[in-house]
Amino acid sequence: MDTPHEAAPAATWDAACAAAVSVRGLRKGFDGRAVLQDLDWVVPEGRVIGLLGRNGAGKTTLLRCLLGLSPIDAGSIEMLGEPMDEPRGQRLHRIGYVPQSFDLFPWMRIDAFLDFPAAFYRRWDVALVERLLGTWQLDRSRKIAALSQGQRQMLAIVRALAPDPDLLVLDEPVASLDPIARRDFLVTLLPLVRRPGKTVIFSTHITTDLERVDADIALLRGGRIVLTRALAEISARFRRAVLTRAQGFVLVPPLAGAWGARIEEAKAIYVIDESDAAQRAALDQLAAREQATVELAPLDLEDLFVELA
Repeated sequence: MDTPHEAAPAATWDAACAAAVSVRGLRKGFDGRAVLQDLDWVVPEGRVIGLLGRNGAGKTTLLRCLLGLSPIDAGSIEMLGEPMDEPRGQRLHRIGYVPQSFDLFPWMRIDAFLDFPAAFYRRWDVALVERLLGTWQLDRSRKIAALSQGQRQMLAIVRALAPDPDLLVLDEPVASLDPIARRDFLVTLLPLVRRPGKTVIFSTHITTDLERVDADIALLRGGRIVLTRALAEISARFRRAVLTRAQGFVLVPPLAGAWGARIEEAKAIYVIDESDAAQRAALDQLAAREQATVELAPLDLEDLFVELA
């Protein structure tokens, strides 16, 4: 995608709200290749945040850096009000994590797998564990080796939710679940995370799931968080602007402030914030200069992800 101008991240969350996560100037690379570049990000307490980005954008790297599982090259991270220089102390009792891929000790039975970590946590919701095992038909006596990939993923989710975490980090948690199990997971998750003080960071490519839980959106692109907005605000403000003229377009004309720009079928297509008067005026001036017509169309979350990512 050609992008003549990348707008600065827009944070519309209440600045007075305490931060569950605060990242400043984060850099992380592998083998000389920068993955995260001077990344700034604040996640307010009490929100469900959908982290979006293309494959290879660095979502898993970012989450692992947040949790202290991957050393950073530069910058600072605070989790739940404390520097995340290394994972330690009482803070770990308040964090739940479901990684993108995991090994669940295949020789263990489900009951042993759950009983072992229960001994180390200050809080462990036995009633919730039993309810989730029943809802997802996970027999305590079965060995993990006998479970399907989807069942193993559900067990990992049970393990993450059981300590009643204040911060829940989910890296593609429903990738192996069928649509029914995915819906069951979201129905279970919502009442747990909508309580005061609970925060969820939810990395996924399934945009309909984020719409179902009414998540706020954070978009990772080019090693930075380039967009942070509530889902309702995205629907209300962002539009696809299509410029058409008789001779067509070969190159996309620059549009100041555009969030994305590309050529498709000789048309110039932009993503704009329609509520930005200066951006809309610039679009009208561009259309007049290029002797082109303008058509605006709404964007749902999937459309916006495809256009921006």
